[in-house]
Amino acid sequence: MKVALLGYEQSGKKTFFSLLTGKSLESLANRKEGESVEGIAPIRDPRVDALTALYQPERMKYAENNIVLCPNVLEGGKRDWLEAARKCDLLCMVVRAFTSDQVYHPKGVVDAPRDRTALESELLLADLELIEKRLDRLAREKKSGQTNQQALEEKVLTRLKETIETEMRVLHIRLDPQELEPIQSLNLLMLKPVVWAYNVDEGALASGGAGISEEAFRVSCLIEREIMALDTQEERIAYLKDLGVSVSGLDRLNQATYDASGLMSFYTSGKDEVRAWTIRKGSQAPTAGGKVHSDIERGFIRVEVMKCEDLLAAGSEAALKAQGKIYVKGRDYVIEDGDICHFRFNV
Repeated sequence: MKVALLGYEQSGKKTFFSLLTGKSLESLANRKEGESVEGIAPIRDPRVDALTALYQPERMKYAENNIVLCPNVLEGGKRDWLEAARKCDLLCMVVRAFTSDQVYHPKGVVDAPRDRTALESELLLADLELIEKRLDRLAREKKSGQTNQQALEEKVLTRLKETIETEMRVLHIRLDPQELEPIQSLNLLMLKPVVWAYNVDEGALASGGAGISEEAFRVSCLIEREIMALDTQEERIAYLKDLGVSVSGLDRLNQATYDASGLMSFYTSGKDEVRAWTIRKGSQAPTAGGKVHSDIERGFIRVEVMKCEDLLAAGSEAALKAQGKIYVKGRDYVIEDGDICHFRFNV
């Protein structure tokens, strides 16, 4: 999944990107104006860690997000950020809510609610311009006749245009597959999931902050850098506990983008490897098997399923089997979040 990091200059998105992907700030400083940068962010998963401790495998692998650091959003200016954002599956909007005498703000003073409203407007205006251009073209084509597909496209785009002009805020608009199909290629931002991340002062991490909405995530660049500088996981856990939080903000944010896109993890486990695999919620067993290898989906016979919590509580596969908690499922089985799967297939 591709996640677009978007925001104004000095919002902290470049630091977020560096901490998530491991790319150095020095390397990012040399990118060309208007250029986007991509990197891989592992989604740290305590279940993968627990399974790794149980199996002691040769390899372990988390699920991953593909993070795209987009150019700065400029009000009324060039939309260099737009092309990169349209190609992504989810938008992560970074809003500055921290104060610092050493870091200037493009608008002179920190005001998170103002910046969020302005960022929403930029997203909507970009979509509105594209919708209006497409409706103009459809109107011209209509003179020589209109197909049913074009008529549906015009109807859906008109509805979206009216929604933007009426609401003027980012909404998650639900369209059925029939409505979505004719406008899919436009990659409208208003139809993508959005996660709002507020880069806050250290003191606001656990307690909240003025103007920060309930559904938003609070993350502190300063604290995240300090966490990354600690040598051991035990030190990091103790540091987070002192701050009144249990999980790193960036880890929560990375997981939230995964959840917001309707994704989940299932696992394969053994002495060779413990690994998290990404599938859409509601996927059936053959589809999940296809993520591991295309032959599994093609020649699927059955899947043996263990629940991660049951296995960890039992302490071994043998103990779990003795409890009768290893389940055999067929091709209609819908994989659940946290399932550990052993696929049987024949090609």
